Amino acid sequence: MAPLKEHIATKTQQRSASDLWGPAPYAVIVVDRTGTVRDLNPAAASLLEGAAPGAALSDVAPSWLARAHEETTDAPDRPAGDTPATAPPSPVFRGRIGARSFEAHPSPAPSPSPDGDVVWWLADDTDRRLVEEELATERERTAFLAEASNVLLASLNTDRCMHVTAQLASQYLAEAAVVIVPAAGRKLPMTYAVEGGAAVRRTVTADTALVPGLSEALQGFPPVPSRWIDPASLPDWLIPAGFTGTVGSASVTPLPGHGVPAGVLVLLRGTSSTEFSENEEVFARLFAARAGAALSAARLYAEQSDITRTLMRDLLPPRLDRVNGVEFAGGYQPAAARDRVGGDFYDVHPGSTPDEASLAVLGDVCGKGLDAAVLTGKIRNTLQALTPMAGDHEGMLRLLNGALLNSHHTRFATLVLASVRREENRVRLRLTSAGHPAPLVIRNDGRVEEIDTRGTLVGALPHIEARTVETELLPGETCLLYTDGVTEARGGPLGDELFGEERLKRAVAECAGMPGTAVVERVQMLASQWLHDGRHDDMALVAITAPPTTHLSAVNGHTRGRYTQ
Repeated sequence: MAPLKEHIATKTQQRSASDLWGPAPYAVIVVDRTGTVRDLNPAAASLLEGAAPGAALSDVAPSWLARAHEETTDAPDRPAGDTPATAPPSPVFRGRIGARSFEAHPSPAPSPSPDGDVVWWLADDTDRRLVEEELATERERTAFLAEASNVLLASLNTDRCMHVTAQLASQYLAEAAVVIVPAAGRKLPMTYAVEGGAAVRRTVTADTALVPGLSEALQGFPPVPSRWIDPASLPDWLIPAGFTGTVGSASVTPLPGHGVPAGVLVLLRGTSSTEFSENEEVFARLFAARAGAALSAARLYAEQSDITRTLMRDLLPPRLDRVNGVEFAGGYQPAAARDRVGGDFYDVHPGSTPDEASLAVLGDVCGKGLDAAVLTGKIRNTLQALTPMAGDHEGMLRLLNGALLNSHHTRFATLVLASVRREENRVRLRLTSAGHPAPLVIRNDGRVEEIDTRGTLVGALPHIEARTVETELLPGETCLLYTDGVTEARGGPLGDELFGEERLKRAVAECAGMPGTAVVERVQMLASQWLHDGRHDDMALVAITAPPTTHLSAVNGHTRGRYTQ
């Protein structure tokens, strides 16, 4: 057996080194310590032009490979005790040979090569590098789109969305970006940004037909390829003031919205930058889709806000003041903080002349929130139309009841009507309740009278009944109209007790002689303090006060004057 092993070892040593790696799938080149090529396989010969045994590596290989060989041969030898299992791994060098990318792996040459020769294995990793670069690019783009979505959706302001879109696009997609939104006529609202800087908004009068694809993009049509746009033909109004140099390439991308186009994104690059590739144009459309959705949402929100604001002006209770010599004060608190309107309401319709009675109305629609507010608006408009017959409360209620029964609403309402007329130093009241809590009159001596007016609620039954009661207020006295949201406020020490009518009467009894505004604020404060968990029904109050008559006396230059009633 021993002679056979010695024979095989001798035959192996006699073989050429190239016979060992000639069939290898990689290019292999053997280089000695001096940098001279000793041997190479056919793959290496075809890869390195002029490479042959005896040639200098620096003459036939790229500079990065020659430097790598110098670093490898200059490195200290492996310690004698090291084995392949314990020795540090060989370094890997990377570089390009022609248009391809390679990894160069050094290893000691096997016998019969002299000690110190290095075998270089050149592995083509171009495809892997391209995949890694594409993966890194996609990760960066995904992170950018996620960041863009968060920033764009953080605001529902149209101008803010336009500014953010232009800034992000000019920072990541191009050197400059222009956001254009549709507008009537030839005036175009535009926002510019250069290299991620501050966005600038302005309106220009321009012809969109001068820019290829711009008119179509504003109408929501697909974008034209960037190669179809001649940068030299772009009008001056499209070039941002901070953009230096000459435009080398341009891209026009529509901003899709919710059903209607949200605008257009124009990207600009200088002559020193690469032109837009097809892949970059696709990515620009992905960004534009997010920007368009945010811009469209902001525009819809702005439109709805304007509509809501307009409607709120008619739905919100009015601010009350003195009318025909009588003091009026009102207070309203909706059931939920997010609701500005609800089912409670009040109005004061002045008489056409100072001698004619004014009509005060306070009501409560079944339910709360926007649905109740809509019916509230209808009731208020109907009552305003019926003010010419304010002298006939029962007639007004009958007509209102018929109008509600004939509508598509299934809700009902309670009301209290008060005709208010000032007669010399007194105020005469005619009060009619339609299923509503009875009004309270606060006398100057602290007594609280409950006005005994009753009636059926409106909007529920074909026929209604109502009883009108007359009373008068002396100077300083107040009549308080309120909704059941006050008396049914649930809270107290245990959190389940109603505020109640008796507690309300005791509270207003302490307000004798106070202005109507103070009475309203006092009741609102006590009811709010009474609430346990903050939940409550709508609360509305109206205070009708006979102005006190005052006379200045005891004024002698030294004694403070006092007011008497």
